[in-house]
Amino acid sequence: MFGARCLLRALRRCSSAPCPKHPQAVRLSVREAQEAQEAAADVKVQGWVRSVRSHKEVLFLHINDGSSFESLQVVGDPSLEKRDLTFGSAVEVQGKLVKSLHRKQNVELKAENIRVVGPCDNLAFPFKPRERQPLEYYRQFPHLRCRTNTLNALLRVRSEATAAIHSFFKDNGYVHIHTPIITSNDCEGAGELFQLRTSNKVSEPGENPHFFDVPAFLTVSGQLHLEVMAGAFTHVFTFGPTFRAEKSQSRRHLAEFYMVEAEISFTESLQDIIQVIEDLFKTATSIVLSKCPHDVELFHKYVSPAQKGRLEQMLKNKFIIISYTEAVEILKQAPETFTFQPEWGSDLQTEHEKYLVKHCGEVPVFVINYPYNLKPFYMRDNEDGPQRTVAAVDLLVPGIGELCGGSLREERRDFLQSRLERLGLTHAYHWYLDLRQFGSTPHGGFGMGFERYLQCILGVDNIKDVIPFPRFPHSCLL
Repeated sequence: MFGARCLLRALRRCSSAPCPKHPQAVRLSVREAQEAQEAAADVKVQGWVRSVRSHKEVLFLHINDGSSFESLQVVGDPSLEKRDLTFGSAVEVQGKLVKSLHRKQNVELKAENIRVVGPCDNLAFPFKPRERQPLEYYRQFPHLRCRTNTLNALLRVRSEATAAIHSFFKDNGYVHIHTPIITSNDCEGAGELFQLRTSNKVSEPGENPHFFDVPAFLTVSGQLHLEVMAGAFTHVFTFGPTFRAEKSQSRRHLAEFYMVEAEISFTESLQDIIQVIEDLFKTATSIVLSKCPHDVELFHKYVSPAQKGRLEQMLKNKFIIISYTEAVEILKQAPETFTFQPEWGSDLQTEHEKYLVKHCGEVPVFVINYPYNLKPFYMRDNEDGPQRTVAAVDLLVPGIGELCGGSLREERRDFLQSRLERLGLTHAYHWYLDLRQFGSTPHGGFGMGFERYLQCILGVDNIKDVIPFPRFPHSCLL
């Protein structure tokens, strides 16, 4: 017998058409097979060969199906070996789970039948067994790189991090909102836009050239749609793709990436937003570390050896809060020479953000109260004298710089209308003013770049290596 939960899950998935040779074979994932506590007869495991060794008296295979960091060892008679049983080939193995003599594994699969489902051309295959290449090398093969241990691990971490973020919001009473990908607003100030056009470029005489009768764009943020929903729900969030048409080839930017965004009603304190951001980061990260210890360890061991210690510091310490004005003074007194000279009223550059984190002991830093003229129209005016600021916050983290950005929103209709008029945006955002007329509340929210979050916890230097199919200028493979 083997674990009851493994058996239950396997039976639910088991094929209704039994194998004539093994009529009661139960299909298990590699992970389910590894979790088995005792031997079990007549099981079937499918996956891809990670290694194959044939000796005079025994054949050894290691196969994996992506469900586990560790591969499952298969042992069998050498007569079961086939010519196309090679590294990378897809196989189906039927046999018995038996207790393993190896101290690093609980069970192994004693094969009675091995079927090569899909052979692999070893000569043309760009990856070799037990060969570790830099992430830049794998990036050349977007259609194949998921076959590597490194990207396998990354995608499991990404999956668990997604679930952890959803779990955090659900446990704290947030309603998940599906905000649109196609939008007529540009979330002013959030980034360059991709405008949508139909493939039929010729319009009939008198026909509106726009499919929706107005210009439409791929969303740069779901924030404004969340603000709409924050008029009916006190806590809302969204988690989906966003798009920026920035001509950047940097290690920190993508044209398509995922954003976690939240909005909270009935809050008048930036500290409330700050606390949610810190709690989200620490809770989600702790879950990922507990669910994927071996996957995370692979990155901390081979990709960024110093990251484990940095991450422990981030989780252990309270995040630091400084004002934008304090940040500028710290930068002006820094012994380093910056490419961009820090001045009050100018935006913080990546080099400034990284220095501030280093100055604060490699602990994440919240920078609050940015200059009024630096930020978009929807951020709340602090009304604080000549150096006018808004209630905005950015979270800076080691190695990355900005991870999150948020603010209190301007809920006072007269303040908002005055600013929209000065910017010439009153017509485009008349509906946004309406929100302040019908049951408005003080509210605020934030957004977190999901790929930057993964870079932060794993220590991956290039953002293109933490997303399955990276999109950036001059590159849209697949």
